Amino acid sequence: MTTSQEPHAIAEREICGLVDALARQISDHVRVRAVTLDLTAAQATALREMTGPMTMRELAERMSCEPSNATFVIDKLEKLGLVERRPHPTDRRAKHLVLTDEGTALRGRLLELLAQESPLAALTGEQQRALQKLLEQAVVRP
Repeated sequence: MTTSQEPHAIAEREICGLVDALARQISDHVRVRAVTLDLTAAQATALREMTGPMTMRELAERMSCEPSNATFVIDKLEKLGLVERRPHPTDRRAKHLVLTDEGTALRGRLLELLAQESPLAALTGEQQRALQKLLEQAVVRP
């Protein structure tokens, strides 16, 4: 490695370490809060990401997992009466995942819990938006 590349490599390594550390903190935070609602971290993540009707594929993308893993989580949430599978309005091969009234209420409680002592709480709203913008620029999506 040449001397001119070294500062960039050090900065990249440090940024990667910070992003990993933040991701772990957020993951731990979700897990701790999920337990208080008798949910797994994956179930809590699914509920957090269900901002409206969506397909299993859309949910899996938001959860950063394979559709088969999201299916397993949704099966459990469906058995708990928190999610329903409904016909997709435009694609007869797909199903829409929709929160039940109970699921919507539980999601609301979950979001309140996640906001408490969040790893991002140390940042102002403006700083959070700036971080989001920077991460959106850095994340390469297909």
